[in-house]
Amino acid sequence: MKTLRADPQASSDGDDHEPRQVYSGHYVPVTPTAIPEAEYLAHSSELFQELGLSDALAQDAQFQRLFSGDSRVATGGMRPYGWATGYALSIYGTEYIQQCPFGTGNGYGDGRAISIFEGVFNGKRWEMQLKGGGPTPYCRGADGRAVLRSSVREFLAQELMHALGVPTSRSLTLYMSRAENVRRPWYSENSRSFDPDIYVDNPAAISTRVAPSFLRVGQLELFARRARSNAHPEAMNELRMIVEHLIERNYQGEIDPTLPFPDQVVELARLFRGRLTALVANWLRVGYCQGNFNSDNCAAGGFTLDYGPFGFCELFDLRFQPWTGGGEHFCFFNQPSAAEANYQMFWKALRPLLADNTTAEAELDAVRDGFGEAMADAINGMWASKLGLSTPAPELAQELLGLMLASKLDYTIFFRQLSEIPTTIEPLKASFYDGSTEELDGKWSSWLQRWRALLESQGNRDAASAAMKRANPAITWREWLVAPAYEQAREGDTTLIKELQQVFSTPYEAPPAELARYDQLKPREFFNAGGVSHYSCSS
Repeated sequence: MKTLRADPQASSDGDDHEPRQVYSGHYVPVTPTAIPEAEYLAHSSELFQELGLSDALAQDAQFQRLFSGDSRVATGGMRPYGWATGYALSIYGTEYIQQCPFGTGNGYGDGRAISIFEGVFNGKRWEMQLKGGGPTPYCRGADGRAVLRSSVREFLAQELMHALGVPTSRSLTLYMSRAENVRRPWYSENSRSFDPDIYVDNPAAISTRVAPSFLRVGQLELFARRARSNAHPEAMNELRMIVEHLIERNYQGEIDPTLPFPDQVVELARLFRGRLTALVANWLRVGYCQGNFNSDNCAAGGFTLDYGPFGFCELFDLRFQPWTGGGEHFCFFNQPSAAEANYQMFWKALRPLLADNTTAEAELDAVRDGFGEAMADAINGMWASKLGLSTPAPELAQELLGLMLASKLDYTIFFRQLSEIPTTIEPLKASFYDGSTEELDGKWSSWLQRWRALLESQGNRDAASAAMKRANPAITWREWLVAPAYEQAREGDTTLIKELQQVFSTPYEAPPAELARYDQLKPREFFNAGGVSHYSCSS
């Protein structure tokens, strides 16, 4: 709030909760709307420790008031309001304004996400954002709330992804209110419906997520659109300011601040390309599907953001897509293409800043043109790591994918079994959902023989196995095991949330015997089950 510009039409006290158009400025001051009678559900002990905070703080009365939406407790250098930001929307490289209720693009942005704090902890700057903190001018007429179900999912998923070594926003706290319910479309018990078939009342919840910033590709797009159309006299300057802010918050130490600004922009594009391609390769490595990977869900810092209709692949399927509204364009193996489309919009947003510098423009274009090759290199390197190979073997990996599809197997269990470097197919069949055939067994035997020969040619087989176990987790997210946790939490029972936090904290280690159910094939009754195998974006 000190370095960027507030909307000049905003109120001075943050009382700004009705949908309206925001024509300029980088943020709108907004007071969160507290949930009544907030109850503590969970916090991340690991993140608290990183920040130098005591675990007891999570249940401190003043702390709980702040992170359940009551900003009136702000003291010292804090202000009694937070901030919400606008952004643009592009889907696969096509700009949209229809989702804005005013048809202009000036009313689209953080509808229920309100940042309330930014601070330096142990030398590192973090921004803290309430999700479900009440309506903002970007709420598009909605209530600004998040349901308990989606809040538990995001809280746990961020912790799991961090433990998996995948760049992500982090979870700080989770509070709920049984005194305030919100109604959303969802699935009836044992539903096989594709779309939600009933309305469900769910407790309101507020989770706090933490990141160096929450700047999105769509945010840069918004200011670039205004700059290109000369929407107001300061439009180009506001674009430059938001890009400078991105460099300061997310790329400090990697971009030399003494460089001329055009050179900083080119280096930003190069670094973001590296982060984004590595991120998506990591998603494929651990079986993660974002579900809805628009530019406004793509963090400009190159980490996973906005855990909405996400899922983790169990039965291996290139077209795995948990979100009923996502279509194949955002499915599991199409995520590299979606990332390239988002990168295209990032490039397009930066380009107006280089209009007077043809050399920098050409360098920026060259960085963009190299995205496909950089993505392919990241993916080939990822498959090599999952197979324990020191150098990529794309043909071997492609043949493996075909065998995996033919065998109808569990993605996580298969690669963990493969990490033992078996001599026959038999141990791998523990990951199969259906039986094999003699012909398929023969193909597996041939593939295994060639793969093992490659491993032996590069040296120590035990070292390769150990490396594979660092790339192939033993534990994954299984929705049918997570759903009972948020159902229990409705009654204030956090037993399963705590259990999942424990299991997800060490995903590369096989669970102890008493938690063995977290390492098993998906039961038949959960295939095609509404709210478990697929779900809407109702959150």
